[in-house]
Amino acid sequence: MAIFTFKGGVHPDDGKKLTMNKEIEEYIPKGDMVYPLNQHIGAPAVPVVKRGDRVLVGEKIAEAGGFISANIHSSVSGKVIAIEPRLTVNGNKVESIVIENDNLYEEIDYSLNTKPLEEMYREDVIEVIKEAGIVGMGGAGFPTHVKLSPKNEQDIDTIIVNGAECEPYLTSDYRRMIEEPEKIIVGLKIIINLFENARGIIAVEDNKPKAIKKLREMLKNEENITLNVMKTKYPQGAERQLIYANTGRYINSKMLPADAGCIVQNVDTVISIYEAVIMGRPLISRVVTVSGDCIQEPKNYIVRIGTNMRELVEASGGFSVDPGKTIAGGPMMGKALYSLEVPVTKGTSALIAFKNDEVSENEIGNCIKCGRCINTCPSHVMPYKLMNLAYAGKMEEFVKNDGMECCECGCCSYICPAKRPLTQTIASARKSILAKGKK
Repeated sequence: MAIFTFKGGVHPDDGKKLTMNKEIEEYIPKGDMVYPLNQHIGAPAVPVVKRGDRVLVGEKIAEAGGFISANIHSSVSGKVIAIEPRLTVNGNKVESIVIENDNLYEEIDYSLNTKPLEEMYREDVIEVIKEAGIVGMGGAGFPTHVKLSPKNEQDIDTIIVNGAECEPYLTSDYRRMIEEPEKIIVGLKIIINLFENARGIIAVEDNKPKAIKKLREMLKNEENITLNVMKTKYPQGAERQLIYANTGRYINSKMLPADAGCIVQNVDTVISIYEAVIMGRPLISRVVTVSGDCIQEPKNYIVRIGTNMRELVEASGGFSVDPGKTIAGGPMMGKALYSLEVPVTKGTSALIAFKNDEVSENEIGNCIKCGRCINTCPSHVMPYKLMNLAYAGKMEEFVKNDGMECCECGCCSYICPAKRPLTQTIASARKSILAKGKK
């Protein structure tokens, strides 16, 4: 059996044993719900409700603010009590809609949102996905209806479902693959049928044998969908590495997956497509892993968008000790939190808490030119050199040395024996260059 992979990467302790056998539990929120208007790439959504309005579960409360934007729907029934800036996982305050949960969970009539699939044209399906507010749920948050509308749709021949879940500690996608594989397969078929020449690949790392066995059994009679087993390695699930591992096609920072004839969708995103097209249900919830050596009872929850993260910690028994670091997302690419008073958004895959902050506890040393950062870099750049150029403010040389090809995966910082902040420094330089380019 072929094992699909790429050159480079690292093998951190995956920590998945804490939650990989924990079935998904529904979490019912207790407090007010907060919906940031820019929980996606692109223009912020525009409120279509006002203070004092009563809304139902599934009701649109904000509409896309541009072509690259996404609708937002209420995940509870209740009253809009504020539209004001609220803290998010990025540490910024963002204009948000705040809803007082009445705990009745009265829903809109989802059947009005769709019709039988066999009666729907391509444009109908994409419109349903757009109306449902679906975005990439692996963390990027790119509006899915835009991704499914490439200029070269006739050249799209491969749809990849990203089941790698290579970030340590995360098991939300793994539990989805075990508990709801039929939704993944039907969701993938819906996407495949949008493109005349497309086939499907479900790509899963080989540290998920139960998911592989279940999916393989369900796909045995499917001629147009393949299950690819990939080598367990970080960042196997990064879009560029995933495409290369499964197709042999290379893309760089100036290309989109569609330029290589591919479209990549996260597991949770594919399930959301199924629920929107088949069930008429907008994106109002997602699976979140709550884990780490500081959590009393690590678990996987199906969580309503807008839920306060502190509630998830409390539902998991709280902290065993005061955490040294709490992260929204995975430990490699997630955002460190200084407050738990932030909402779950469409891109929130996990809440991880550690007893110790190993990064801040390590003293930064001098580069010993060992070359480990180069050998592990999946983008094949020279991290130590890029960091030096960024420190020196030599941005033109930074770009000439492929600094913009960095995918900010964190492999170089992880492997560096001197514990130098390679990824952070390179990421800051890239952000500065991109901002200057926009001006």
